[in-house]
Amino acid sequence: MPPDHRALVIEASSGAPGALDALFERHIPGLLAFVRARAGPLLLAREGSLDLVQSACREVLRDIPAAGYRDEAGGRHWLFLAAERKILDRARYHRRGKREAGAEISVSGAERELLRQGYGRLETPSREAIGHEQAARLEAALQRLGEEHRSVILMARVVGLSHAQIAEALGKSEVAVRSLLHRATARLAIELGEPG
Repeated sequence: MPPDHRALVIEASSGAPGALDALFERHIPGLLAFVRARAGPLLLAREGSLDLVQSACREVLRDIPAAGYRDEAGGRHWLFLAAERKILDRARYHRRGKREAGAEISVSGAERELLRQGYGRLETPSREAIGHEQAARLEAALQRLGEEHRSVILMARVVGLSHAQIAEALGKSEVAVRSLLHRATARLAIELGEPG
């Protein structure tokens, strides 16, 4: 584990000013992309994606253990699981009350920049930057994928989990995960209208 990450976790757990910001700064773009892809358009019409990200971060911060992370990837995984729980909780809340969606929540310039960074891992190597229109196309294409395909792409490309970690999370072998990721990536390319 990089010493700077461990030091930040220790500082954050003791309440050192700025440590939390530094700790989460490196994860916010990917976390925002993950939240937008997992939440889907119905929840995003009711909840701001940055609000969901901040709420997930607050949950993690309430009980951040100094020794709780094996490594940075483990800490990132924990943060993304908190975001997943927050999305499920908020979706249940809105379904329970059959709350009406208001006007669609717009994406700010700062949020667009974070999304560009977060979705950057999903772009093909030939593209160096992702614009707002491309991010919207990518989100729409991700929503058209089946749940398993969307999940494996997000875990591998946005969360940054290894094939072994994804296999453990999905209860599959690493070989099955590699195959699933290959099929999911090919399907995403088709949804985006890219040549295979």
